[in-house]
Amino acid sequence: MESLVHVYRPSAVRALDGLDLSVGPGERVALVGQNGSGKTTLVRHLNGLLRPTTGRVLVDGVDAAGLRVAQLARRIGLVFQDPDRQIFAGSVRSEVEFGPRNLSMSEAERLVAVEEALAAVDLAGEADTNPYDLGASRRKLLALASVLAMRTPVLVLDEPTTGQDLRGVARVREVIESAHAAGRTVIAISHDMRFVAEMFERVVVLRAGRVILDGQPAEVFAKDSWPSLESTFLEAPLAARVGARLGIGSTPTDASLIAALASG
Repeated sequence: MESLVHVYRPSAVRALDGLDLSVGPGERVALVGQNGSGKTTLVRHLNGLLRPTTGRVLVDGVDAAGLRVAQLARRIGLVFQDPDRQIFAGSVRSEVEFGPRNLSMSEAERLVAVEEALAAVDLAGEADTNPYDLGASRRKLLALASVLAMRTPVLVLDEPTTGQDLRGVARVREVIESAHAAGRTVIAISHDMRFVAEMFERVVVLRAGRVILDGQPAEVFAKDSWPSLESTFLEAPLAARVGARLGIGSTPTDASLIAALASG
């Protein structure tokens, strides 16, 4: 993204204000910031749901302005924060099949992709269920499965852990780890700072449509960065705050925390 500006009409809200950001293949990047900081607006430019007011979005070096949404969908898979804005089919299987079918996967490849995606989110036993007979948290996992089945090189998740219990969060973590192991790029919006610190190698902090911090969790959650985080109504995860107090760094392991507490 180069000098990316997005102004919503007719409200004239300037959601992105000259934003520059580059994400490399295979990276795991978390986007954080208060509501209204531009996170969702940013990711919707990646698959063409929004287009820049000014500036450019490059996908594999190609200006996305010249690509249709259908073309971008082969590269970028976006899971919405609200699954009910994404789900429409009459059965779980039909929902997950829709993307691969539209990408013209062969029948054999499509069947494997669908089964793997359903298994990844623990919905293999619900293939014939109407999505709206699932609870909200499982519908969110279904939306994730529908994008996983498309096997896009880039996976974008908007607040993937919101509304999930511990089991659901564990599923999301496994999906991210598996995608990363397969060489896919994972970009996630999240307000869960512990999840961000533990799952992502890079954290980008937005405020008023601009990047104010960009680095590894150990850098972004270090004590020197706390004022910038607070300016966008965020705070470092508990482990980082305890680690700073004990002098063992901003991303301490459980073992180092226990050792520091025992010695103190």
